[in-house]
Amino acid sequence: MYPQRFSALPAYAFPRLRALLDHLSSGGEPIAMTIGEPQHAFPEFVPEVLAAHVSGFNKYPPNDGAPELLEAIASWVGRRFGAKVDAATEVLTLNGTREGLYNVNMALCPESKNGQPPVVLIPNPFYQVYAVSTLSASAEPVYVNATAETGFLPDYASLPEGVLKRTAMCYICSPANPQGAVATESYWRELIGLAERFDFKIIADECYSEVYRDAAPTGALEVAQKMCADPERVLIFHSLSKRSNLAGLRSGFVVSGPQNIARMKQLRNYAGTPLPLPLQHVAVACWNDEAHVAASRALYAEKFDLADEIFASVEGYQSPEAGFFLWLPVEDAEQAAVKLWTQTGVRVLPGSYLSRDTDAGNPGQNYIRVALVAPKQDVQRGLIALRDCIYG
Repeated sequence: MYPQRFSALPAYAFPRLRALLDHLSSGGEPIAMTIGEPQHAFPEFVPEVLAAHVSGFNKYPPNDGAPELLEAIASWVGRRFGAKVDAATEVLTLNGTREGLYNVNMALCPESKNGQPPVVLIPNPFYQVYAVSTLSASAEPVYVNATAETGFLPDYASLPEGVLKRTAMCYICSPANPQGAVATESYWRELIGLAERFDFKIIADECYSEVYRDAAPTGALEVAQKMCADPERVLIFHSLSKRSNLAGLRSGFVVSGPQNIARMKQLRNYAGTPLPLPLQHVAVACWNDEAHVAASRALYAEKFDLADEIFASVEGYQSPEAGFFLWLPVEDAEQAAVKLWTQTGVRVLPGSYLSRDTDAGNPGQNYIRVALVAPKQDVQRGLIALRDCIYG
């Protein structure tokens, strides 16, 4: 016998993509534009810092994070968002943000809300860990389509009051993966006000916040503190994967009120895997340095300028505000992915693999996600091939 709680989950996006394309021949030199794995250089100081602290591999690392890492994170949050954070009680390090985004519901989602099964609101499309976290906590996921009509961010206020009264948690990704939309201060104020009214927590996945084009995205915590909201109302999640091109470091964090963090620490004492001490020292150096972040951001800006030029005549093209994905309109996502692979060798991800069917339809059915993480020359070649194949 096996549990049925995950029986409704579809295959994960990348196994689905392999099943769709791997048996087909590439129509040209392959260009991978599927996964959001940064290919820019990580900071030059990483090897030196790692070597200086390599002896730390023979010690068990502190579960909550080394004090110097907690302080570095709290200081960065203060500089970046103007938010006051207590390093000892309001910060928890994570083995990549996926760990925290999964465990947050186990630690914080109640067994019932207003005498009924709890609801967790999820933007659609979304990072798939949100769904499995919700189901693991025996909560009901409610997928809210984020479309061009809603600015590619979910309109949670439009939900029936009966759903909102059952809502215990809500996920929001800003800048959004895959669409690149950014929540404004007005959007955060409305969402935080809604959460205060209906007493639910906001899980703010801000992993792409440092990959932006013009203005730095507003953060949920800075707005919550301006509003003097309940300190436990908002949890923000960040990592070095995208910011510092260190996806393999697996270093992230969550910041929230002391009660939320205490409960997440308690769960992590039993179920977490702390980051090795040498890697924590690398993370300290990265959070304390902005020069490498600005350099990487400039490279993404060049690639987005390329995309704007290449797709200037494509109807429905919207230039993203942040992140490093394009969300391109197509007639059918899977058919477009197959055509691109078999005719050009360009590999993209069908948007339907990132979203769920709802009564209002599947918001990813007519989109493909294209990652701009490869070197500029490869991105240019891939985008031109994509444009000529799909829109030519």
